[in-house]
Amino acid sequence: MTGYVDEESATKSHSHIDVTGVEDEGIEESPIEQVRLTVSTDDDPSLPALTFRTWFLGILSCVLLAFVNQFFGYRQNQLYVSSVSAQILVLPIGKLMAATLPKKAVSLPFTGWTFSLNPGPFNLKEHVLITIFANSGANGVYAVSIITIVKAFYRRSLHPLAAFLLSQTTQMLGYGWAGLFRRYLVDSPYMWWPANLVQVSLFRALHEKEKRPKGGHTRLQFFFLVFISSFAYYTIPAYLFPSIAYISFVCLIWKNSVTAQQIGSGIKGLGVGSFGLDWSTVAGFLGSPLATPGFAIINILVGFFLFVYVVNPIAYWSNWYEAKRFPIFSSHTFDSTGQPFNISRILNEKNFTIDLDSYNSYSKLYLSVFFALSYGLSFATLMATISHVALFHGKTIWTMWSKTKAEKSKKATDIHSRLMQNYAAVPDWWFYSILISTFALSIFACEGFGKQLQLPWWGLLMACGIAFFFTLPIGIIQATTNMQPGLNVITELIIGYIYPGKPLANVAFKTYGYISMTQALMFLGSPWTCPGDDVFYSASIIWGVVGPLRMFTKQGVYPEMNWFFLIGLLAPVPVWLLSRKYPNKKWILLINMPIILGATGSMPPARAANYITWGAVGIFFNFYIYKRYKGWWARHNYILSAALDAGVAFMGILLYFSLQTYDVFGPSWWGLESDDHCPLAKCPTAPGVVVDGCPVF
Repeated sequence: MTGYVDEESATKSHSHIDVTGVEDEGIEESPIEQVRLTVSTDDDPSLPALTFRTWFLGILSCVLLAFVNQFFGYRQNQLYVSSVSAQILVLPIGKLMAATLPKKAVSLPFTGWTFSLNPGPFNLKEHVLITIFANSGANGVYAVSIITIVKAFYRRSLHPLAAFLLSQTTQMLGYGWAGLFRRYLVDSPYMWWPANLVQVSLFRALHEKEKRPKGGHTRLQFFFLVFISSFAYYTIPAYLFPSIAYISFVCLIWKNSVTAQQIGSGIKGLGVGSFGLDWSTVAGFLGSPLATPGFAIINILVGFFLFVYVVNPIAYWSNWYEAKRFPIFSSHTFDSTGQPFNISRILNEKNFTIDLDSYNSYSKLYLSVFFALSYGLSFATLMATISHVALFHGKTIWTMWSKTKAEKSKKATDIHSRLMQNYAAVPDWWFYSILISTFALSIFACEGFGKQLQLPWWGLLMACGIAFFFTLPIGIIQATTNMQPGLNVITELIIGYIYPGKPLANVAFKTYGYISMTQALMFLGSPWTCPGDDVFYSASIIWGVVGPLRMFTKQGVYPEMNWFFLIGLLAPVPVWLLSRKYPNKKWILLINMPIILGATGSMPPARAANYITWGAVGIFFNFYIYKRYKGWWARHNYILSAALDAGVAFMGILLYFSLQTYDVFGPSWWGLESDDHCPLAKCPTAPGVVVDGCPVF
């Protein structure tokens, strides 16, 4: 089969590629080994792409996945239905349409345009474009969290059109940024976007004719074997035995010890000895570890262990910032007595802003020490991203910018870029038009409707400037590691200082500044605990209502967190100096300080058990299997990831709409709780603090 790499040739490939150098002209193959092992070098420019089938199935897939993922995003162990599910479903539907639709040309009235409902066999390019449509919907709308917290937490109304425009404009701005930066983040052969290889492998398995190996299976057969197994198995953690998703052995042994449960809980504690036997535990928050490069997994685990098992225990048991008054791991806000912060006591209901007299007579805002330090690490991660990209990729970026400026049609640098020269590029003016028109609608959404969003036009302009500035450096990190440092904290910090006491202005600014960039780069008890929106609500209190001035200066409790800006800026420098001093030691280049510092950026809503299980699976496949059985890895690794994702997604949807929506649940027993049975892990340990369900020390 053309483009397939067998085991013998795969094991001869290079184990590491230096991605820091400037691209050479005319690279014959991709410089990234995983790309060479996965992506075909064949192409047929004659295949029709933008057909009726593409538009119909693409729009339908986008709408359905957008609904399903928004719906299941409110679960504690959230279920993410990736575009892989649509990728599988649309293939038989596309082939059925090719077999049944008439081939006669259809004319559009008053235009003179004609098209065919059936231009021939359903082909790979149609399939890819439909999946891109689906992916646009699968990634959800971050701005919906604003609508959620306004309705569910603050219990206020929001004009429907304002909510609609907020949702749409925050998504569409990202497409404008994507066009501006495509030469640097797409055309470069070193920007390889690891997560995409999962779907590339599945496309090849679904479309390429393959002879079954003797004693083995074709890739398509392998996919369906794993898919059926994953589909059937998910009935256990999703319906019959939800507790299997988070298993914390320490809590089962020491049932009456607060400290033991703080150490052992995989949901509310440090997670020592915890794990999960559920693929959604593995991939639900951090994405598939099979699609994450091995060096990135190690960087993430190093950061996770340093922060969760060294820094956080020291901070908690040393009682930094009165840490023992609060849970060891929590994303909630508290007052000085250790009780949940009563936002109604400080919020002026009439104008939806902070009442400073009420705040000063009530309490300063407190966080768990883990949550406070996680904000400090967010500061450090962002600064480390800037300095890392400047030190390791600055020369490359400058060279590419100079070439782009000097010549309109830059020579392609690898085989895949040269294949793309057969197609006309999307004109730049398309992206500029989207950017300008969306920005105008954004101003209307913010300034209109009685200024319900609280964000003035200058705040929107500033948010877009931040997104523009950070898209390139963060894009480089994601394109090479599969991990994306977030802009959410820095946007909250900036607007919180400049425009304090305005919760909706804060979250709207964050959404315009953070998600417009993300879109550019993406193209207990009840399971319905809204973990992501819960964190979003806490952030709106911290940054919007109370504000960073009363949190991260001498007026607040956590002024030392500002040192993390300097720590992050300087962190990549020693690595860069070592790489210059020892150029032959390629492993030094694999140390990625933005990833290490930002390793726990998904906590919360992700928990320790998610990281432990994700890391174990990732190390096994991307180190042991990759080194010992590279041919198998090249042939099956990404197919395995896609099949596991799809099996969980299809069974999750089937169970909900066939049984759980009618309140038909599994047999009532100990394991039916969606919990790790560590109720004392949430308890404070400071003397005299009273919390329901907890002993008083």
